[in-house]
Amino acid sequence: MLTEIKPKENWKKRLHEIIYEADTPAGKLFDIILLIAILLSIGIVMLESVNTIGEKYSFELNIAEWIITILFTIEYVIRIISINKPTKYIFSFYGVIDFLSTVPKYLSLFFVGTHSLVALRALRLLRVFRILKLGRFIGESQSLAKALKASKAKISVFLFFVLIISIILGTVMYLIEGADNGFTSIPRSVYWAIVTLTTVGYGDIAPHTPFGQFIASVIMILGYAIIAIPTGIVSSEMVKHSDVGLNTQSCPNCAAEGHKDDAVFCYHCGHNLHD
Repeated sequence: MLTEIKPKENWKKRLHEIIYEADTPAGKLFDIILLIAILLSIGIVMLESVNTIGEKYSFELNIAEWIITILFTIEYVIRIISINKPTKYIFSFYGVIDFLSTVPKYLSLFFVGTHSLVALRALRLLRVFRILKLGRFIGESQSLAKALKASKAKISVFLFFVLIISIILGTVMYLIEGADNGFTSIPRSVYWAIVTLTTVGYGDIAPHTPFGQFIASVIMILGYAIIAIPTGIVSSEMVKHSDVGLNTQSCPNCAAEGHKDDAVFCYHCGHNLHD
C-alpha cells in the first residue's frame, strides 16, 4: 500500500516545489515564465484599448489572450491539486487574485466589458519578490506593519496637531488675503495650507500680499520639519520590531508562506515543511 502511495506523494511534492517555491531552478524558471505571461497579457489588454491597434489586430490579440488565459487556467488548477488543503489556496489572497485574473476572458463570452478586468493580473506581479529571492523584504514589510501599529497613537496625535495647524493657518490666510486673491472661504484656505504644508504646491491658489507671502514661506519651511517627524516615529518602532528574515518556503499542506529561515513546521497549520 505504501509503495503505491509514495510515487504519487513524490509527484505531488515535486509539483508543489515547482509551483509554490522559488528555491529550485525549476521553481525560478516557472515563476519567470509566469511573470512574462502576466506582462504579455497586460500588454495585450493595453494594446486593445488603443483603437487603431485594437481594430487592426483584434483577431491576433484575441488569440494571444486566449492562449495566455488557458495557461493561467491550467496553472490555477495545478495549484489547487498540488496542496493537501485546496481551500486554503482558493480563499487566500493570491488564490482570489489568480481566480479573478483568469475568469474575465471567459466572462467576456457572455458579458460585454468584463475583459478589461484582466488588468487585475498586475497584482500577481507581487510574486517578483519570490523570484528575486527578496524574501527578506517581505519580512521588512511585516516589521513596518508592526511598527505602524505600535506607533499609531503617536501618529494620530501628530496628524491631529497638523490638522489644527492647517485650520489656524488657513483661517489666518483667509483674513489676510481675502476673496480677491483666491482665498474665498476658510475651507478653501485650509486646503491651501495643507497643500503648502506638505510642500506639494499646486499653484492654483497663491498669496499676493507681502505678509501673506511671508506666512507662506514659514509654512513651507515648517512643512519639511513636519514630514520628518512621522519618519522618526516609525523608524524608532521598526528598530524595536526587527524580525528574523523570511524565506520562500511554502507549506505543502495549506500553502501558507512567509516562514522564518529556521522554521521546521508551518506557523499556520503545524505541518512539517520538509515532508
